[in-house]
Amino acid sequence: MLQALIVIPLLSVILLNLPFRDLMKRAAFGLALALFVSQIGLVILAPADAWGRSLGVFGTFLKFDLTVDNLSSVMLLCIGIVLSISLLVSHSLLTDEEQKFNFTNLLLIILAGMNGVVMATDIFSLFVFMEITAVASFILVAFKRNSEGFEAAFKYVILSAIATVAMLSAIALIFLVAGGTSFQHVQAALRDSSHNFLIMFAIGLFICGVFVKGGLMPFHAWLPDAHSAAHSAVSILLSGVQIKVLGAYVLLRMITTVFGPIDSVSQILMVVGLISIIFGALGALGQNDFKRMLAYSSVSNMGYIVLGVGCGTALAIGGAIFHLFNHAVFKSLLFANAAAVESRTGTRDMDKMGGLAQRMPVTGLTSVLGSLSAAGVPPLAGFWSKLIIIIALWLAGYRAYAVMAVVGSLVTLAYLLSMQRRVFFGKIAEGFEEIKEADFGLVLPAVILAAIIVAVGLIFPFVLSLPQFYSATQN
Repeated sequence: MLQALIVIPLLSVILLNLPFRDLMKRAAFGLALALFVSQIGLVILAPADAWGRSLGVFGTFLKFDLTVDNLSSVMLLCIGIVLSISLLVSHSLLTDEEQKFNFTNLLLIILAGMNGVVMATDIFSLFVFMEITAVASFILVAFKRNSEGFEAAFKYVILSAIATVAMLSAIALIFLVAGGTSFQHVQAALRDSSHNFLIMFAIGLFICGVFVKGGLMPFHAWLPDAHSAAHSAVSILLSGVQIKVLGAYVLLRMITTVFGPIDSVSQILMVVGLISIIFGALGALGQNDFKRMLAYSSVSNMGYIVLGVGCGTALAIGGAIFHLFNHAVFKSLLFANAAAVESRTGTRDMDKMGGLAQRMPVTGLTSVLGSLSAAGVPPLAGFWSKLIIIIALWLAGYRAYAVMAVVGSLVTLAYLLSMQRRVFFGKIAEGFEEIKEADFGLVLPAVILAAIIVAVGLIFPFVLSLPQFYSATQN
């Protein structure tokens, strides 16, 4: 039953907080990791058409349909991978057992919320699960309980609240016009031209809210602060999967399943996507803070996904979904590298570092692989998804967008090479001559993610040669 992917994490939180907390604290890490890894295995072993549909029921009045298709499967896989990595990193960096326990509980709540988002079949249920995820994320941003974290969390709360009001207002208008909030009701309302203005206004409000949740320019003001101020394990979660579930996935679902191709919406998506690519990359280029640079990089890479969604062809949508997965992997890797570096150096200022690859060879190597994939250098995974999006734009006649997407990728390569030079290459910085490689709990996640990047990059050319791939891109 699909609701088990929501109910089991919530029941786990209840179970962990029953009496015998000392015993539960020892079991929390293993239970959470087992759930995350089980979700990965379930997605890999069970094809999307085997999931079917399910009716989730909580009490007499709260009922909602759940379903899983290919897009949902990709998202469930990303959620499982990134939450596993975040948990491993947190277990290595956090020393207080109570903090570890609280962090694990919040991850389980986020697991339930994100799974609900990607399986929901009506807009209101999707919105509720988005808010569950967001509330837990607010707490995680301020998890370190310092002034920087509280300030970032406050900014996140305020901007997210504005997005919430916009989305809830849109849902109310949709209900008023369509008489329901299921995807089918919205599709029927779009076919009724008598309510065209109201339904289009509602769609505009909803998409603006999604732009904020996804950290897209010019709605991104909360993202650099939240990503850089948060605990490193939280940064992995936020950049690796949260902005994709609450931003990119919702846009993909609404455009491909609910709204369908709407010219004005597509043009807005493409403009926002291009702005995010260029200005996100330029913003990253000017940063000295390791994590803040990666935060702006996330804004830029989200732009490629939105650009593919806006283009709207089957090839572009496929490229957007593929880049969504790739970005989840390589950005989680780069934030894991940042966590390893900060744990050893005690700073995020790249100008104070240098030559760390001599003392941290695994972190240095995996960081190179993550950076090259993020910049779209062959044959790593990020190259293929960016290439598909750019080719799709060119074939659809959006050649200026395609050229600017290439420019954005070159700027990405520039700031990531600058990061490599300042952090890992050259003469080792004074004071860091005796540091050692990061703990196993930080090295293992980096190696796993780097292996995925290399494996996907090497295997994907064979996928391109399959007849099924060509037939899929023509539909």
